[in-house]
This record gives sequence, C-alpha cells and structure tokens, in this order.
Amino acid sequence: MPFFLPKKVSHLETTRIYNGKTMPNLVLSSRAIQVINKSIDLFHHRGFHTVGVDRIVKECQIPKATFYNYFHSKERFIEICLIVQKERLKEKVVSIAEYDQGISATNKLKKLYFLHTDLEGLYYLLFKAIFEIKLTYAKAYQVAIKYRTWLINEIYSQLIKLKTDTTFQDARLFLYMIEGSIIQLLSSGQADERERVLDCFLSGLNKM
Repeated sequence: MPFFLPKKVSHLETTRIYNGKTMPNLVLSSRAIQVINKSIDLFHHRGFHTVGVDRIVKECQIPKATFYNYFHSKERFIEICLIVQKERLKEKVVSIAEYDQGISATNKLKKLYFLHTDLEGLYYLLFKAIFEIKLTYAKAYQVAIKYRTWLINEIYSQLIKLKTDTTFQDARLFLYMIEGSIIQLLSSGQADERERVLDCFLSGLNKM
C-alpha cells in the first residue's frame, strides 16, 4: 500500500493533521500512520535529536527515498508527528471538559492534571519538544506552544466554574504545576507527589 491514497483513507484524521492547508491533496494511508506512530514512540523515549532519519527508516522498514519523498525533511516529519499527537490529546481534553456529564469542575481538573502528568501519556512528547527543538526545528516547536495556549484556555474554563474571579494567570499556574510535576517525576529517586501538589493548588484556590 502506498503512503498516501487519494481521498480514501482516514479523511477526518488527515484533515486534522494537515488542517486543510499544508498538504491538502494527500490522504495518509494506514502505512504512513504506522510510520508516524512508531516514530512518535521513538521520539518519546529516545528524544528528537537522538533519533535520526536513518533510525526511523530502519525501524519502520521503509526506503529513505520514500521517507523524503513524502515527508520532505526531518523537521517537517517532526511537525507532522507533533500535530498528530496534539490532535489526539485535544480529543481527550475535550472529552473530559465537555462530554463528561455529571462530573464536577474539580474532578475534571484532576483528570486533566493526571492526563498531562503521565510520563507515558500523550502530553509528554509535546513537553519534550518545548525543551529539545526550539532552536533546531522552529516550526515543529510552534505546534507544542500553540497546544499550551489552547490548554490554558481549557483549564481556565474549568477554573472559573470553581472561582468566579479566576484569571488566566491562575490557569497558567495550573499548567506550570503540570510541567513542574513532570520534572519532579523525571528526577530519579523522587516520590510521586502529584496528588499532594494538586490538592494544595485546589485548596489554595478556594482560599483566595
């Protein structure tokens, strides 16, 4: 099966990946999705700079010429991987924030917090990108930055249900707490303090 097929395979997912702008005449085949998924796993666990194109084509068992024919460059490929990851994560956030009926804003915030602080979860790749690729892959880096901006708005929409005078600074603090918890989890020998940190934040919010 070729990497891209004309308007047959996963049209909805492709629209999200390319946003109808960048490569509008291409539709990702299931094989291309497999390459992206495998590479996301490699970047997640090995880092963006450690994993080169040679490693990707070897692990995915595709010719290097095929990789460059469809993805053009490593930067463009990383950008696509991050867009795919971002859209998958946004679906989960929207599911929690908008479709979890009967769940309080407090519990939704807890779900969002643990979703984003899972080192094996979807956000970790975007988190790594913020620190690893700012200077080398600027366009791909912007995917992660735009997701953070979007997430702050989602967090704010839940915080304001708990505290009517909530500000976007409170939402930013919640995001900083998420990322601080990730760093804490990455520190060897450190206990998992996520529950305590979250409870302290929510308790402090109610007292403000």
